[in-house]
Amino acid sequence: MKEFLLRPQVILTLSLLLLTFITHRFIIWSAIKLSKRVSRTELRKQYLNRYTGYVIWSICVIAIILVWGFSTDGFFVALGSTFAVVGVALFANWSILSNITSSFILYFTFPFKIGDRIRIHDKDLPVTAVISDIKGFYTLLITDEGENITYPNNLLLQKGVSILQERKESIFDINDQESDPTV
Repeated sequence: MKEFLLRPQVILTLSLLLLTFITHRFIIWSAIKLSKRVSRTELRKQYLNRYTGYVIWSICVIAIILVWGFSTDGFFVALGSTFAVVGVALFANWSILSNITSSFILYFTFPFKIGDRIRIHDKDLPVTAVISDIKGFYTLLITDEGENITYPNNLLLQKGVSILQERKESIFDINDQESDPTV
């Protein structure tokens, strides 16, 4: 038993597990500090914890598989194919993964938060609403008429978004009405 515990694979596996645990805890700790500074909700912190956990622990499992030397013939083909699909998915507009990636970007960098009144400048379907929640795949919006809208996170990054503060409409809407002689 003692010889088994001293094998390099066992020591490296335990080291990887410990390093992954510490990295995951550090990222969560950093996100909590950032969340307090930019006033994010508890639910959004839970999303971040869950998604970073999936990514970090998946990388750890792949590293452990490589440490133990499982057959790499088919493994690297499967791994390469998986990364190719994930890479395409991150850049596709309709992709679930692009929405998850957008959720991370919205969490850390975007200026609006839950409770903000926003205007999404979409040529075909402009939306003015209050953000009621930002989830992993979509943002929940409530219009003045009480309509609930689920808006994909990746579209929030692609479209122009105005934070309206106390105004009912965007400055762009006001200028459009003034220049239109039929109004």
